[in-house]
Amino acid sequence: MRTYWLPLLCLLLLFSCKDDRSSNATLLSKIPENAEIVLKANNLDGFKSVIQNNQLLKELKTLATFQDLEQQLKPLEYINTANPVYIALAKDDNDSLEISVITKYDPQIIQFDSVPNIMVERFESKDESVQKISLNNTIYYSAYKDSILFLSNRLYLVEQSFDTKPIASELQRIYETSNSEKSVSVLINHKRFVQNLFISTNAHFNAQQFTNYSLLDADISQNDIIINGITTARDSSKSLINIFKGSIPQEHLMPTVLPSSTQGFSSFTTDQIKKLKTNLQLFKNTDSIVEMDRLFDNVIEFGQAEIENTSVFLMRSIDPSITIEELASQDVSSSYRTVDIYSHNAPEALFSTFSPLVPNLRTSYFINLDDFFIFAESSATLENIIADYQNGNILAEDEPYKDMMKHLSDESSLLFYGNSKKLQAILEENIAGATDLNLDAYKTAAIQYIYDSDFAHVNAILETHKSRGASKSVSETVNVTIDANLSAAPQLAKNHTNNQMDVAIQDINNNLYLISNTGKVFWKKQLSGKILGKIEQIDMYKNGRLQLAFATANRVYVLDRDGKDVAPFPLKFNDEITQPLSVFDYDNKRNYRLVVTQNKALLMYDQLGQAVTGFNFSPANNSISSQPKHFRVGRKDYIVFTEGDHLEILDRVGKPRIKVKEKISFSGNEVYLYNDHFTTTNTSGELLEVNQNGRVKHENLNLNANHKIATTSKTLAAISDNNLTIKSKTIALDFGNYTEPSIFYIDDKIYVSITDLQAKKVYLFDSQAKPTANFPIYGNSKIELANMDGDSNLEVLTKGSDNSVIIYKIN
Repeated sequence: MRTYWLPLLCLLLLFSCKDDRSSNATLLSKIPENAEIVLKANNLDGFKSVIQNNQLLKELKTLATFQDLEQQLKPLEYINTANPVYIALAKDDNDSLEISVITKYDPQIIQFDSVPNIMVERFESKDESVQKISLNNTIYYSAYKDSILFLSNRLYLVEQSFDTKPIASELQRIYETSNSEKSVSVLINHKRFVQNLFISTNAHFNAQQFTNYSLLDADISQNDIIINGITTARDSSKSLINIFKGSIPQEHLMPTVLPSSTQGFSSFTTDQIKKLKTNLQLFKNTDSIVEMDRLFDNVIEFGQAEIENTSVFLMRSIDPSITIEELASQDVSSSYRTVDIYSHNAPEALFSTFSPLVPNLRTSYFINLDDFFIFAESSATLENIIADYQNGNILAEDEPYKDMMKHLSDESSLLFYGNSKKLQAILEENIAGATDLNLDAYKTAAIQYIYDSDFAHVNAILETHKSRGASKSVSETVNVTIDANLSAAPQLAKNHTNNQMDVAIQDINNNLYLISNTGKVFWKKQLSGKILGKIEQIDMYKNGRLQLAFATANRVYVLDRDGKDVAPFPLKFNDEITQPLSVFDYDNKRNYRLVVTQNKALLMYDQLGQAVTGFNFSPANNSISSQPKHFRVGRKDYIVFTEGDHLEILDRVGKPRIKVKEKISFSGNEVYLYNDHFTTTNTSGELLEVNQNGRVKHENLNLNANHKIATTSKTLAAISDNNLTIKSKTIALDFGNYTEPSIFYIDDKIYVSITDLQAKKVYLFDSQAKPTANFPIYGNSKIELANMDGDSNLEVLTKGSDNSVIIYKIN
């Protein structure tokens, strides 16, 4: 059964979690007493997206063990609920997996009609109605009582759920520590789940009961898994974590003497070595231990490391001179680069004192580097350590290690680290078929425990690392696949919690996704239809928290950061909305106006969904053919759009402000404010600039009928056939099917992009029509260009394949 649990935990850590304690108590009471792992999930759609995109999970999905687990959890695919879901797992006496799914019941939670290869029958058990579900030759049972659905692959667990039982106080307390801002929450009962998750080959250590309960919160992205939480152990002598009771965690300095090629290490720290030795003695239930007090009295860090498949023992002393005196009776075997290499016979206390924290190694030699004493079986191993140390080739300066430590504490009671080779070895030890995995991208993995009174903080990370690109290079950093094809190009949305940029996309099934710039799917929401045009962001409560605002054919939505509808939205309309939602903020005071276009009519609402009194637009003579825009010229406001062959220019209350003096055969391009003129083009390829007296200036740009333009206040870009014009300069591109240009103004610099949808190439130029180095790049839509993550480089967001988005970094 051991092969189930490591990939199972990886699978579990992909469920999203939200804290809702007031409604969780009853659900918690239904969790089976034999549960070894319990998780609370709030976003099962997020789970499906993450399991598609996380690199480690992609690899694990190829294994038979993982595929078997997916099959056992198959019912989750057919549960449709916005309520919290608990998933409890255990193993029976035959080491077979038992699953239980607990959530609030509603009649639409499982739609069996659309499920293939399923048989459902009902029967009575203990005076309650039970469903027997046969799904792909696997039997499940479900029942609902007191508005709670309980589903399991074991009938006896369903029957047990009929009885209400009290919630264990310790379970309730530790669950309440979960972080509602994280995407994952998993509770582990270590009294039943005995396999420890350590990056260690010390079998004796791994066999111990380390703690009682662990509550882990995690953020999962395409490339990384970052975990934080706590672990508790109130039985002071039975759990190994309590040997650190009475100790203050210290900084881990072993990486300052270990080579960068180190595959893995375990490091233990304490400020009270005598107290730790006493606690170890109590844990091992021994009357005495072999004493070498003077040798160990000054030790504050010790552990084991694996270097090129050889294990070494290390200890750090706060007074190396005393420690070296205790070891001075040893003979100097040789000297390498002015460092003495001592030969010795490892004293029994060297390893028995610290058992089971470190294994009993064979060590014949040791050296002293700074405050460290390093013991190894061969002098050649120590010579290599000396050479790397003197050359500065140490783990502490390794870029992947330094990136990893940004997510961990410098000081902890114990720290386990492993590189990709170590992670591979651990998976091979635990999972059949893992030899075929490719984990080269996962450069670092670590877990640390920081002891506090009767509990410890837990931090862990599994992190990929891509080498920093050369100057001006373009590297792909994120590639996220969703459930269905995209219906439009991806868009950027500001994340007010970190001042970075997220990604908003919609699929052809009208699901809207919000995704982080690291590829983590925050949520997925079903909408009434396709989003029209661009998603806007508003601060409707004027508190810095941004909402998403947009329209579909019959709804106006305002969503909060978590994808929830903000009352009184969505507004519902019987008549079709025919243009994207326009959002005006006339005076930049966050008094928003939401403008809805319905064929010939304009409707205006405030940010609270109330119709704006005083706005009275008489229906147009023809259908409005462009999205209404707001411009300010001087101290006057203008609402501008096209209808039929007229350019309409209104004031704030919907009355005509400027009468345009001629009819126009519009090309279908947007209306822009360019050089303080209302500007667009006609089907003859002329640039039309309308002044505040309504006069139209014509400029022949020699554009074809299917041309596309974009402008800022001073810059114009146009594509006609294969000719891209930026300001006064024209570039001949390959023939293709081009999007309209996009213009970006970032850090006082103009960028112009255009995408060839036929060749799937994205081009990027500056305002002088000079191409950006290493472009074109692969892309299948218009792009967004921005500093998405707050570093010194810009990112490019584009559609990849039909159901994916790509983020590139311009180095």
